[in-house]
Amino acid sequence: MLRLCLITFAVMAAFAVPAKSDGVTIFAAASLKTALDEITQGTDTTVSYAASSTIARQVELGAPADLIITANVAWMDHLAAKARLASDTRRDLLGNTLVLVASSDMAFIAQAGLPVNHYIGQDKLAMALVDAVPAGIYGKEALTSLGIWKPTLPNIVQTDNVRAALRLVAMGEVPFGIVYATDAKAEPRVQVVHRFDPARHGPIVYPMAIVAGRDTPAVQAMWARLRSAQAAEIFTRNGFLVLEAAQ
Repeated sequence: MLRLCLITFAVMAAFAVPAKSDGVTIFAAASLKTALDEITQGTDTTVSYAASSTIARQVELGAPADLIITANVAWMDHLAAKARLASDTRRDLLGNTLVLVASSDMAFIAQAGLPVNHYIGQDKLAMALVDAVPAGIYGKEALTSLGIWKPTLPNIVQTDNVRAALRLVAMGEVPFGIVYATDAKAEPRVQVVHRFDPARHGPIVYPMAIVAGRDTPAVQAMWARLRSAQAAEIFTRNGFLVLEAAQ
């Protein structure tokens, strides 16, 4: 009971920045930060970044978000089941890939074709929460498919979101981490040492939707902006696969 209360308090406390009456507030998966900051630059937009599980729970509890973008379909399905999405505004916006990274300062050079367990042994491995955060869920699926989840589990350092796992590796606190390819691209202090076969985990899809009751002209304009050719170019440059863009 105490744990449930603490979790509820943490979610409520994480309601970040209140929505501005004359602007747009986006709740977005942490892995979108680099690209989304560029796309919304110069607009009257507030973006709150966190794990998909966190932002979905916030929206479910009534947080002042206008748009939400998660890093997997399950959390968006959850919001749809709770009637928290505006009708006919959900779109599968982006795709991504999963990689194993190490600090760029580590004294080895990644060799193409080596299996992931060549790198993962007794060393610590940073991952987003494996039972709640999409990047962690995908990572767990991949390691399970490869037959190395159980022996790796004692060495896993779980973080609140994928960017936190990335920071641990970039700072040299943990030798390896499982993150998205887009995260690795955004952080010069890490190197990609293995790319996971997409068949080893569920499809990585970023759905976007307008929150129920927030379907205003300003929000519709931002929804369209995120699907524009200009946004598609920025997402692509940052390593995302654009699944849908306005023509």
